[in-house]
Parts: sequence; C-alpha cells; structure tokens
Amino acid sequence: MAPHFASGFDFTDPELWERRSPVAEFAELRRTAPVWWNAQPDETSGGFRDGGYWVVSRHEDVKEISRNSERYSAQRKGAIIRLPNDTTPEQMELTGALLVNMDPPKHSTIRRIVSKGFTPRAVEGLRAALTERAARIVHEATRSGSGDFVQQVACELPLQAIAELLGVPEADRRKLFDWSNSTLNYDDPEYGDPTAAFAEIIGYAWNMAEQRRAHPVGDIVSTLVHAGLDGEALGSDEFGFFVVLLAIAGNETTRNAITHGMKAFVDHPEQWELFRAERPRTTADEVVRWATPVNAFQRTATEDLEIGGAHVRAGQRLGLFYSSANFDESAFTDPFAFDIRRDPNPHVGFGGTGAHYCVGANLARLEIDLMLNAIADAMPALTELAPPVRLRSGWINGIKSWQVRYG
Repeated sequence: MAPHFASGFDFTDPELWERRSPVAEFAELRRTAPVWWNAQPDETSGGFRDGGYWVVSRHEDVKEISRNSERYSAQRKGAIIRLPNDTTPEQMELTGALLVNMDPPKHSTIRRIVSKGFTPRAVEGLRAALTERAARIVHEATRSGSGDFVQQVACELPLQAIAELLGVPEADRRKLFDWSNSTLNYDDPEYGDPTAAFAEIIGYAWNMAEQRRAHPVGDIVSTLVHAGLDGEALGSDEFGFFVVLLAIAGNETTRNAITHGMKAFVDHPEQWELFRAERPRTTADEVVRWATPVNAFQRTATEDLEIGGAHVRAGQRLGLFYSSANFDESAFTDPFAFDIRRDPNPHVGFGGTGAHYCVGANLARLEIDLMLNAIADAMPALTELAPPVRLRSGWINGIKSWQVRYG
C-alpha cells in the first residue's frame, strides 16, 4: 500500500500548517508507509536542496531514532527541518553552535553544563515568584474583559520565567520576546528579519556573560560561565547560543502549549470542569502531547540503514514528526481524546528520548501547571470569541492570536 497525496504535498509546507494540522495525512502514513519519502524541489526545500526527506510518522520509530545519535545525527544537517530558502552554507554552519544541532561528545559536554540551570532545586526555586506572576498576569487580563489570549496571558509567564532564570532586567524583557519571535518565525511575513534578531540575542547574551564573568553575583549565569570543581564552563559565545535556544525553546514552545491547552479545555468543557475540581498532576503532560508545539525535528542518517520498512541512504534526512507520533494509535489508547488523567502518557512532545530530550521539560511543566491553575482560579468561564489564528511555519505548531472573553 502507498499513501495517496496530491502532487507536491509537503509535510513542512508553512501554508499547510497555517491552515491546519495534517491529521488525516499522518494517519494514512502510519497505516501505509510509516517512513515515507517526501520529495522537495530545490525552490521549496527550506534551504536544503537535497531532494527531500523521510517522514517518520510512528511513535516507535521516532523513539528509536531519537535514542541513537551514532546512526542518526543532529549535527550533519541540523535539527531544524525547514530553514529559510535563502539560507547560506555559512549560516547553516553558524547554527551548529546551538545545542539542538550538536552530537556527542560536544553535545554531552555542553548539556552537562547547561543542566546546572535546570536542576529540580533550581526549577523549584522559581515556583514562588512564578506563582505570584501567573496570578498577576491573569488578574490583569481579567480586568480587560476580553482580548488576545496569546498576548495577554500565554506569552507572559514563559518569557518572565526565562528572564527570571537569567536575571534579565524588566526593561529588556520585551526585547527578548520580540527577538525570539523574529528568530523562530521566519516563514511568517508578520515577523522581522531573523538574522538580525539572532545577532541581537547573541550580542545581548555575550555582554551578559562577560559582565558575570568579571563580576559574579551568584545567579545561574554566573554559575554557567564560571568553571566549578569539574572545570567546565560556557564561553561567552557558547552562553550566547544557549540563550538563543532558551529564548526560542523555552519561550515560544511553552507559550504555544498553554494556548493550545486552553483551547482544548474550551473545546472539551468536561475536562475543564475536571481540572477545576481535581487539578490532576498529569495535566501538563497531556497538554504537551495534545499541543505538540514542535511539529518535527530532523536527523541525518550517518550510514545506509533500514527503518520502518524504508531503505534510507547515508546523508538523507529524516523528519521526526512528533505531531504524528503523539497521536499514534499503537502507542496511545484513544489518542484523539483530550484526557488530562492520561497515565501512562509516553508522549514525545519534549523531543522523544535520548540525548536531546528537552533539558527544560520540568520548567515547562511547572509553567503550564501554574498558568492553568491561575486561569481556573480567576477566569473559570473563559470563552472563545474567534478561532485561533495559526502561525505560518514549517515546523512550529504555533498560534499567533486567539480572541477570548475572560470570565
């Protein structure tokens, strides 16, 4: 059997994701061709010009590829499955300094240092401040009566959590938000120049690292740029790339998870009543599964191999489509039911298993939990005024705006 798609169909087409998630097409792939070649002409290849990529749609295959860095490289062609079409080889090489685009052993070293900022103790240390801020965010939105949920509610706590973690002054926090938007959302004409925004974040973070290296103040930045007993520390350039990744992965993705999650609650009012009454600890993971803020990351085969019945050649790209794997009928009971009591919940919304599992997963869970609890306490009757406006992106499952009435 083979899937039947229109000529030129591309699972990373930004216009497709602006309209909808290709749920039916993913289901067809899981049934007929779980690892399927998606051809791409050079002009629509998202910067790669290599003929296309393999769509990996099943949960078990996504997990298998995620846990094997030797056979499936994040570094050779990067983890971002669709770049701007005018991306140069020099720009692609520059992004190799991002943790998400590294392979062991370099990845292991940088991740070990970065993880110091996301220990259970470090994350728990943010709880009191973020709880107060979540309540303040919701209170201020409620006073307006109605508005854009993304701008007024969802975007604020993830941004403040990152700023709090890094010690970014209040006056600079909006700049961090705007830079991350432009860096990530290059397929959407509403946003600015991604190259300039990328450089702005790098420059800002480099200066922060230099200041903390000269005058440590006992915060996480000081910890990351000063060698501890193990002798490991981030250079100022490495810290800059870490902040880029944090601003994108920690801000955009959690914001979209909160928005998708609240939209799911509006569409499934019985789940909202259950959450308000019981506040299950399993809620955040079901929200992440349902939202799947990152549609896909990619790996590149380092050797000829076979997976999911497909013969993959060395150098070919494989798209790990979390947005398909998280609704795989073979991995989840009734996957298209939004169920905040779902347990177990082996979702791959934090990047699957293996070396690239999201280092900030526990912080994201905390933010989602705090934000939903604050909404349940202060605006339990939130209703939709207009459908969400989806982001035009080939790999981010984003919502740009969502008009609601607070209650």
